[in-house]
Amino acid sequence: MKKLLIVLAVAGVFACFFALGLDQVLTLDNIKARQADFLQWRDRAPIAVSLLFFTIYVAVTALSLPGAAILTLAGGGIFGLLWGFVLVSLAATVGATLAFLVSRYLLRDWVQRRFGERLKPINRGVAAEGAWYLFTLRLVPIFPFFIINILMGLTPIRTFTYSWVSLVGMLPGTLVFINAGTQLAKIEGLRGILSPSLLFSFALLGFFPLLAKRLSEWLKKRRVYARWQRPKNYDRNLIVIGAGAAGLVSAYIAAAVRARVTLVEAGKMGGDCLNTGCVPSKAFIRSAKLVHQMKNGSHFGLADTSPRFSFRQLMQRVHRIIATIEPHDSIARYTGLGVEVLQGYGRIVDPWTVEVALHDGGQKRLTTRAIVIAAGAEPVVPDLPGMAESGFLTSETMWDALLAHDEVPARLIILGGGPIGCELAQSFARLGSQVFQVELADRLLAREDPEVSAMARAALEKDGVTVLIGHGAVRCERDETGRVLVVEHRGAERRLTYDVLICAVGRKARLTGYGLEELGIPTNRTVVVSEYLETIYPNIHAAGDVAGPYQFTHTASHQAWYAAVNSLFGEWKRFAADYSVIPWTTFIDPEVARVGLNEQEAAEKSIPYEVTRFDLADLDRAITDGAAQGLVKILTVPGRDRILGVTILGEHAGDLLAEFVLAMKYKLGLKKILGTIHTYPTLAEANKFAAGQWKRAHAPERVLGFLERYHAWKRR
Repeated sequence: MKKLLIVLAVAGVFACFFALGLDQVLTLDNIKARQADFLQWRDRAPIAVSLLFFTIYVAVTALSLPGAAILTLAGGGIFGLLWGFVLVSLAATVGATLAFLVSRYLLRDWVQRRFGERLKPINRGVAAEGAWYLFTLRLVPIFPFFIINILMGLTPIRTFTYSWVSLVGMLPGTLVFINAGTQLAKIEGLRGILSPSLLFSFALLGFFPLLAKRLSEWLKKRRVYARWQRPKNYDRNLIVIGAGAAGLVSAYIAAAVRARVTLVEAGKMGGDCLNTGCVPSKAFIRSAKLVHQMKNGSHFGLADTSPRFSFRQLMQRVHRIIATIEPHDSIARYTGLGVEVLQGYGRIVDPWTVEVALHDGGQKRLTTRAIVIAAGAEPVVPDLPGMAESGFLTSETMWDALLAHDEVPARLIILGGGPIGCELAQSFARLGSQVFQVELADRLLAREDPEVSAMARAALEKDGVTVLIGHGAVRCERDETGRVLVVEHRGAERRLTYDVLICAVGRKARLTGYGLEELGIPTNRTVVVSEYLETIYPNIHAAGDVAGPYQFTHTASHQAWYAAVNSLFGEWKRFAADYSVIPWTTFIDPEVARVGLNEQEAAEKSIPYEVTRFDLADLDRAITDGAAQGLVKILTVPGRDRILGVTILGEHAGDLLAEFVLAMKYKLGLKKILGTIHTYPTLAEANKFAAGQWKRAHAPERVLGFLERYHAWKRR
């Protein structure tokens, strides 16, 4: 109601302004004709006339009424250069700030809710460098100031910043107009003031903020590099620390553009994904799924069987698959691509120097123009009393530790209800372990919508996992039954006996051991980087898990392109990392795959949306495959087919998601998916049918009503 009253009041002022002919009062001819009267009034009551002029100017500017330029000339003609300049500068700033605040109060929340995702890059830019943007716009009078007032009110720029930058930015233009106004009787029109040459001068002046920004960046670089001695020349163009996904891609790109690049890795080539993460876990999941299918052969019209297998051989298969993929990330391959690979511990000793303690006992010191930190992440291990003494595994250490086991662990506890914990819990349960999954939160997969979390939990429990949500681990100890984890739920303790305890409560960036502390590079759970993936040193970038905000192999590779290109060519052109369309999949059975927003996130961000659902129980191929459990859930802009996000729960959900990732990346709506031929019978038809559900919900009822009458007429 308050906003409505303000809108009505502003509209009323506008209507009165034109109805009373005030727009004809604020003309150059009228001001010139009345100049003598204005001067007499000023001489009689200088303070009152100054206050009246100030008030009128503020009102005209705040309400975006026409005539501000004429009033500026009048200020020079009535009050002279100095006092007129002071009055107009202050009045223009106050009026612009009021217009800014009105726009912010009336429109910003609505605009940000409706277009928040599209405005994210603009909001980030304004938050980081809004003062420079505004200063440039204020210096160039080509841009209507009332539009600047309204649009800037929709952004996150601070009111105080807006006011003082507006004041400073408008000073040159105000001075030109006030000076012209001192010769008011000789002015024939605004064109005489804003001549092409003057406009060109203002345009050149508009480059001043850009030059000032460059200067400030240069000064900032000088300060951050002040305590270091820059080498006269460099041994390398780029040194990459870490040979996981981000490091490998960074080195590959550098070598591809013929830069001289060195890749330093202290562990195994390929990083976590190849050796302890994506590859072994997916091989493990596949074996467990086959065991599950054999146990449930009757589901496919066959006999249920209890497969005999050696857990040792199963784990050996996992390691064989790692070995098969290993050459793709090997030293030999990257050396062949032109990358120097050093095995050892790299340490950044200054912004251009990396010292490598080689595994063979030697040491190598290299200078480089740029550095990419791709040190990855490691499992979080909670500080749980007695856990170290009782023994535990993590998602990294389990692959080697369990290789010697002939039998699958009989009693197993998984700490954590995230993607890794869920994948491992289901797989071990399918292989025959008694699995307890302990999660402190009130549901599994907390980043997904509650209904998806519930369906995932049901799938795990169906396979025999005992899911304990809302349970906090208290301590580990030993008793006559063996090793015990004590958990607490609603004030009551419960004792869980186990043979193997696996910590899967999350991963943390590797932030120590390679020189961040000595260089003073800020960290906050991850290495703090700019949108260009720069640290405080513009020649040192970070990518992958160590930089966040995502911990996926595909996002690490994605970031690596920006890190490598900005490292090598950033002095000419920098690219801001794009996180607008990031997909991910949790590889339980059925899989959970998502891109963009889900309902939970849309509600948190106050983004309006519509939901379209298609249940896989209605899909022919899912029925024939015995995989008719799951759904496709699509969030769209209300009334439109533009996709905000998609969640798929079902077999091969990660593969099905790719079509929506492509659609979101290239701004294709559901109508385009509906108009695309999908092979029958395939799981991919679920995407088309979901689009069809949206189309039916948005059918043009009036047109259909007309067609119904038309066809009735045709039958006569």
